[in-house]
Amino acid sequence: MRELQLCAALAPRPRPRRWCLAAAHRPFPWQQRPRGEGGLPPGSQLPQLHLRLLGTARYRPRRGARRVPQPLAFRASAARRAPCKDCQAIMKVLLLKDPKEDDCGQDPYIRELGLYGLEATLIPVLSFEFLSLSSFSEKLSHPEGYGGLIFTSPRAVEAVELCLEKDNKTEVWKHSLKEKWNAKSVYVVGSATSSLVNKIGLDTEGESCGNAEKLAEYICSRESPALPLLFPCGTVKGEILPKMLKDKGIPMESIIVYQKVPHPGIQVNLHSYYSQQGIPASITFFSPSGLTHSLKHIQELSGDNIGRIKFAAIGPSTARALAAQGLPVSCTAESPTPPALAKGLRLALQAPGC
Repeated sequence: MRELQLCAALAPRPRPRRWCLAAAHRPFPWQQRPRGEGGLPPGSQLPQLHLRLLGTARYRPRRGARRVPQPLAFRASAARRAPCKDCQAIMKVLLLKDPKEDDCGQDPYIRELGLYGLEATLIPVLSFEFLSLSSFSEKLSHPEGYGGLIFTSPRAVEAVELCLEKDNKTEVWKHSLKEKWNAKSVYVVGSATSSLVNKIGLDTEGESCGNAEKLAEYICSRESPALPLLFPCGTVKGEILPKMLKDKGIPMESIIVYQKVPHPGIQVNLHSYYSQQGIPASITFFSPSGLTHSLKHIQELSGDNIGRIKFAAIGPSTARALAAQGLPVSCTAESPTPPALAKGLRLALQAPGC
């Protein structure tokens, strides 16, 4: 009897079944999401994965095949479960900003929110007029008089481009001015502004700070320049950055190069949206000025249903402007980027238990 038990213990046991993808591929968006977020975005379909059994003598994985990590396999099985009823409908959200296509030919906010099952519509609420370009062009031509540049908005970078085109300084910029400015510090807020600054040939720093206050802290942590930093800005600029630099004794020279005006089609576009789509689940504001020029129309169109809307802000300044209007702020993006806003909106709109 003991011999039989010993033989049974030593006998090879069948290997457990394990699954693998037939071929390596880029992870689908639903596979990259953190565990516990509900699997696939509502309305999307599970990709058809070719599965094979591992652990048999007949199977040999072809070149490029790889095993599925356990969390990935878990996410795949979890994705097959039907979402709860409250999470199933696609939510419509409204973003009050200009549409801008990236290299993929789509606005990154629309694409990122779509991964979370949010159907986003963009409506521009602001237009811009450029000012003092001749004076700004003259300052750009003399980098030796400044310790560096500060850009806190894409519009300020556009002002640089206009100056170069208007005064036929594009070639001079490429061959001499660009290198002279690159020898100094060029500070920016946000990845969108940083990308535009890079396109005109300047190296940037501070783009990960996310907002003007954090950028000011970053600048103050660096060695104070003897020459002033040139700061092209709009008529409605925040006072946090200039005040913090002044308190630390860092010289700065501001020049107003643009002003914000209401977009001529804001009322018509908002009315059309409400007529066709109804009350949005959320509205995101991208600047205090955008809030100022659009809030009245939103209140009129929403009526008594305005309490159903989750209001979101792209940053702390816009959040403070919303609070000043007596509106509850359901979401403030951690940084002015599509992924940060998408994450914040999903948490704000997520039904309990989903």
